[in-house]
Amino acid sequence: MRPAEIKQLTANDLVLMKALLNTFGEAFNDMDTYTMHTPDDAYLKDLLGSDSFIALVALKNDEVVGGIAAYELKKFEQQRSEIYIYDLAVAAAYRRRGIATALIEYLKLLATDRGAYVVFVQADTGPEDEAAIALYSKLGEREEVLHFDIPVKHKNQIKNQNP
Repeated sequence: MRPAEIKQLTANDLVLMKALLNTFGEAFNDMDTYTMHTPDDAYLKDLLGSDSFIALVALKNDEVVGGIAAYELKKFEQQRSEIYIYDLAVAAAYRRRGIATALIEYLKLLATDRGAYVVFVQADTGPEDEAAIALYSKLGEREEVLHFDIPVKHKNQIKNQNP
């Protein structure tokens, strides 16, 4: 028996996308980020209709209990792409039932259809991500990498600088 029905969202699935945002907010204990400034319907429709964004939901009795937000990154050095899992979460009451694995397995099929050669994800090293690290370790090869957040500049900041 499947742990949940997995569905790829389309531009017509705004209600499910908003439910996914709520699921992420609850799972990450960060409702402000995921629900306080929800994009308008036109933005979400455009995002869900794009070729580079992938949203999957896990449904139990038509309720969103988990999901993935991922991006297809088209490569420049070869005609191929890679899929980056940006967010993956399962509601607390539904964890340890194979839902996260089912979501990743479904994403792997989509990746193959898109000509991607790899699916990758980042995980924090803190105790809150131990379960995620255990899951990813079962499904893939671990790499030690460093992650840097580089702040953006606004045009008025760039004008005042010499190259």
